[in-house]
Amino acid sequence: MRHSLAGRAENAIQAQILAQLRDEGPLSKAQLADRLEVSRTTAASEVARLVEVGLAQEAGPAASRGGRRSTLVDLSQDIRFVGISIGATGLSVGVTDGRLTVLATRTRECDIRQGPETVLAVALELAREVLAEVGVDRPMGAGVGVPGPVDFHRGVSVSPPIMPGWGGYPVRDAVSRELGCPALLDNDVNVLALGEQHAGVAKGARDFLFVKIGTGIGCGIVIDGQLYRGVNGCAGDIGHIRVEEFGPTCACGNSGCLEAFSGGAALARDATAAARSGRSPALAALLEEKGELTAADVGTAVGQGDAQAVQLIRDSGRQIGQVIAGLVSFFNPGLIVIGGRVTGLGHALLAEIRGVTYRRSLPLATGNLPIVLSELGDEGGVVGAARMISESIYSP
Repeated sequence: MRHSLAGRAENAIQAQILAQLRDEGPLSKAQLADRLEVSRTTAASEVARLVEVGLAQEAGPAASRGGRRSTLVDLSQDIRFVGISIGATGLSVGVTDGRLTVLATRTRECDIRQGPETVLAVALELAREVLAEVGVDRPMGAGVGVPGPVDFHRGVSVSPPIMPGWGGYPVRDAVSRELGCPALLDNDVNVLALGEQHAGVAKGARDFLFVKIGTGIGCGIVIDGQLYRGVNGCAGDIGHIRVEEFGPTCACGNSGCLEAFSGGAALARDATAAARSGRSPALAALLEEKGELTAADVGTAVGQGDAQAVQLIRDSGRQIGQVIAGLVSFFNPGLIVIGGRVTGLGHALLAEIRGVTYRRSLPLATGNLPIVLSELGDEGGVVGAARMISESIYSP
């Protein structure tokens, strides 16, 4: 097995070159000089240094633009990043190349409540499997996303409501030590937003919101192409916005939170109540068959034409749409992407969210506002985590 290289950008020009090659593919030295607005001599000098430290490579002559032909430059073929996306009920791990193309992935069901030692042991086992598959024993860096508040600078979770035992645990440092490379930790929604920005429907969008609806509910905020985390990393924690004065008790300890009404766990709870009360024959049959219900079972019942299941989806979408309408009025994004496992419920949920958002927001803000489902699936978190660590490695 080969070791990945350990160089990193030394200045802002090198960082811009690496970002251009990551996002655009191979470029000539002349094109890089034009895009960075520097002389060709400067571009060639910085490329030479990147080749020397193992981050870039020359890839043959570029197409002629008249005069002497320039040389194509690409990212080193040896760059490998690991992306680890941990959710409440499962995790995905993958390895990418320098342009964040996913080369190998693994997914596994795993309960976040088992604690950091158990869950990280599974994640690291899968990471070693995918690294072995691509023939690398140490990556250039690793990114990790977890479903709760994160102190980005310290690399730890902070009082995460659905992650007992994770508060203060040094996740970033543990992953860095075990994989032998730099690592970064962020909450899963920010990581998913980065994945969407790089490879999803938000590619090219400068100002957008990524709303994740899973066991919890959160929002990644991208402003002028940059992820916005807030002062302490709490930006976008919309699942704990109060939507009703009185309501179910949330995992955070408060009552009436959006997550307590519309998160995956809340849907499972309400579906179980509907099944036991006899209001939903389809859900009652599923409960008898399986012993417990999940949000996905609500989607199954909707597919069978169950009226109560349809109503549960509408109620959930209405609450989420009300909160998103407030975000639209405040932030005025150019795009909203809906992701997370609950979006497996499909277009019934999306239609309700769209309808409420458009009705309750100012026409100027929604006149040209797409609200769309993510298409990346489990790979979104892997790509986003890899993107996060690539930006660190590719920056001085």
